[in-house]
Amino acid sequence: MRLKRKQRLPAQIERYAGLEPGERTLAFAVDDNTGAHVIATTTHLVVATDEVTVLRRPWHDVDSGVWSSDHWTLTVSWVTRERPVQWTFKEQEMRIPETIHERVQASVVLSEALPLEGRRRSGRVVVRKDLATGELLTQTVLGRGTPADDPEVRAAVAYLTAYLREQVGL
Repeated sequence: MRLKRKQRLPAQIERYAGLEPGERTLAFAVDDNTGAHVIATTTHLVVATDEVTVLRRPWHDVDSGVWSSDHWTLTVSWVTRERPVQWTFKEQEMRIPETIHERVQASVVLSEALPLEGRRRSGRVVVRKDLATGELLTQTVLGRGTPADDPEVRAAVAYLTAYLREQVGL
């Protein structure tokens, strides 16, 4: 049995990916719609063409990645509630969905659901690690329809943030 040789990122793309010292490419795939390379590195999610870096975000900015095998699409949503991004990788041999999942999980140190009453009121407070620096940070991720300015939500976020920060020694 022959082992498959690991594909290498083209040099021109690697140049525009802006990898920092010590940062390595773990997986990549080419978006069928744009031809851009979607690259999972040890510390960032990067999208680059042979002319420009389109996107470069640390893993702690990624809320989730969802792979649809029916449509060959990967949708990535952000902690900041920005519009999700989507790429299509039809019939490519790749490990980008699994690698994105692993990197997001590697950045999560501790997570706790907000104790909110009522329908469509959800959220969580998360302690995440910046995989480039090792710095710990807290994030609040509110569900759709959960108002950030609601006094009950603000109180729950403040309590849970203080509790989780104490748990990790921040």
